[in-house]
Amino acid sequence: RTGPCRSPQLSPAVPSLGAEGAVCCFLGHRVRLQTQPKPLPGQSPLYSGTFDCFRKTLVKEGVRGLYKGMAAPIVGVTPMFAVCFFGFGLGKKLQQRSPDDILSYPQLFAAGMLSGVFTTAIMAPGERIKCLLQIQAASGEVKYNGPMECAKQLYREAGIRGVYKGTVLTLMRDVPASGMYFMTYEWLKNVLTPEGKSVSDLSVPRILFAGGMAGIFNWAVAIPPDVLKSRFQTAPPGKYPHGFRDVLRELIREEGVSSLYKGFTAVMIRAFPANAACFLGFEIAMKFLDWMVPGL
Repeated sequence: RTGPCRSPQLSPAVPSLGAEGAVCCFLGHRVRLQTQPKPLPGQSPLYSGTFDCFRKTLVKEGVRGLYKGMAAPIVGVTPMFAVCFFGFGLGKKLQQRSPDDILSYPQLFAAGMLSGVFTTAIMAPGERIKCLLQIQAASGEVKYNGPMECAKQLYREAGIRGVYKGTVLTLMRDVPASGMYFMTYEWLKNVLTPEGKSVSDLSVPRILFAGGMAGIFNWAVAIPPDVLKSRFQTAPPGKYPHGFRDVLRELIREEGVSSLYKGFTAVMIRAFPANAACFLGFEIAMKFLDWMVPGL
């Protein structure tokens, strides 16, 4: 069995690996669950859970309603995953004295955290636009006719800061979650590799399992800051003057600690298959590049 990880070399071809990110787009509308208002005494919540949210969205808005706000993430997901894997590769290379150095799991975690920093520049505006469009669809009030109009209006109202509102919370979500994501994947690949075999020869089912579980571990870390981010990005201007601290205090005071895990079921339902496919696509892309350009 091989050590924790042998780092693939960085190359200009790495951005092409973003193609596998497209499979991760069509997630459940966790934002609607995370941002629904607290029900008044004696009233039921707008959505009782993930499947209730799915059913009501489908009945009220049709199939298109299930994909409201997804154009912005779809546009950004390919470069985002390319940058994500590039950042992870760079994080590993920065810690190696030679290309053959085996990294420890804490080092892999650190490399994964760097990838989270890299992706935030792409993720933050896309997430902001997606959240606003999904909340708009749920409320029935049409303020933006699409992602481009939403971005233009945000820029007109508050400049670049309006488009990137929630960047700090996106960092708080993606940096530790990305560290967990890549470290878990590499750990599981080593655990699943038979004695005497190489991780490069891992079967497709084992790659799918490792990738799917990495997605679950990723979101187990990411959900609380994701809830805070969704609330903050969809709040009216000036509601939370002290940023995430105000959001956190309000949520804990009014809805308890469990409110930080709103949307948990919706996220976990898609986390395993989406990330299993993502890592399988990554491994196939790497093998294809090695075949096209040996020694890349």
